[in-house]
Amino acid sequence: MLQYYTGYRPGDVPGNLHDPFRWWQAGAMCGALIDYWYFTGDDQYNAITTQALLHQVGSGQDFLPANHTFDAGNDDQAFWAFSALQAAEYKFPDPPEDKPQWLALAQAVFQTQANRWNTETCGGGLKWQIQVVKQGYNYKNAISNGAFFNLGARLGKYTGNTTYLEWAERSWDWAFAIGLIDNNRYVIYDGTDDKPELNCTRMNHIQWSYNAGVYLYGAAVMWNTTSDEVWRQRTLSLMNATSVFFHREAVDVMYEVACEGNGKCDIDQRSFKAYLARWMSATMKVAPFTADYILPKLRASALAAARQCSGGENGTTCGLRWTQAAHDGSTGFSEQIAALEVFQNNLMAKVDGPVTEERGGTSRSDPTAGTRSRDMQVDPEHKEITTADKAGAAIITIMIVGGWSFLAYWMVT
Repeated sequence: MLQYYTGYRPGDVPGNLHDPFRWWQAGAMCGALIDYWYFTGDDQYNAITTQALLHQVGSGQDFLPANHTFDAGNDDQAFWAFSALQAAEYKFPDPPEDKPQWLALAQAVFQTQANRWNTETCGGGLKWQIQVVKQGYNYKNAISNGAFFNLGARLGKYTGNTTYLEWAERSWDWAFAIGLIDNNRYVIYDGTDDKPELNCTRMNHIQWSYNAGVYLYGAAVMWNTTSDEVWRQRTLSLMNATSVFFHREAVDVMYEVACEGNGKCDIDQRSFKAYLARWMSATMKVAPFTADYILPKLRASALAAARQCSGGENGTTCGLRWTQAAHDGSTGFSEQIAALEVFQNNLMAKVDGPVTEERGGTSRSDPTAGTRSRDMQVDPEHKEITTADKAGAAIITIMIVGGWSFLAYWMVT
């Protein structure tokens, strides 16, 4: 994965991936590196991870740096917040005292997005884009709103502040009411147009794996925090709805159903399985009743992904279609992060669960975080929140005998 990242080199920009890869994917990369440290204890990449995260915080300390303020959407900003919150939850080494702290950075992003909660159309929700002139400003999509829900649930769990949980409930209720979350099958649709003539009455029914994952983990955290049977049932319903992303013939192997079959997955979509794997694994930790369903799928997917990591000149480059027995010819950062995350997230049972402020957490809270944002748009209803086959066979053998940590190291590099 890191062969695509040069931001730590002199003269390059920490926290940026070069074209054609995206800024938000650099945020996701930091999360994958935090996962790697969490699962393996290997800290050799911690310094470049911290460097990347802190370089992208921006003057408002909310992951809206000047060079991305115009092009960032709510979902892009959220992926950086996910990594900061992971760092707090997993006790990744805290930044120096004079730098923004992990928890405060996640709080800042949540605060800025709560301020953008838009009741002018569709009765609420977050728009995809932040800037009015951006294409997608009139689209309220699942990943932006699911990320907000997910962050709210996790911040509520970590801090004990019920206002975060109230926002998570509000976000869920809104998404369910407009049908972004299917009221019968609990599948997650991509989004809906909020232009006045439509007002979120027409749904884009495409399903993406990361949308399913972001809501699943958020619901699991809500159950873990509240012990409410409603959230248990929602978690189970969302879990069962992920079945569409696991191939019927290549049993239990994850695939991106909307684009892998037709060969039209773009740079973003090629990485989505990384986040479904990450969030399904995290779901098992906070909602153990899901493990019997999730773990066999993560194991089967990792074994299948290993067969795809047999391309390139060195025979270790990963492809996209894990359902195929040999490398499919595709390469890139997106394929690498997806394979890395499905490999290392098979180690979840070997590590402690996420910490909280009261139970082992060290990252400092800042109830005012996000109030210095450059795009504050305060909602009056808002309450401030204080070698080809050979290589593939070797990889599979390693995994079968329990060598997940070695494989994760190999994938990072």
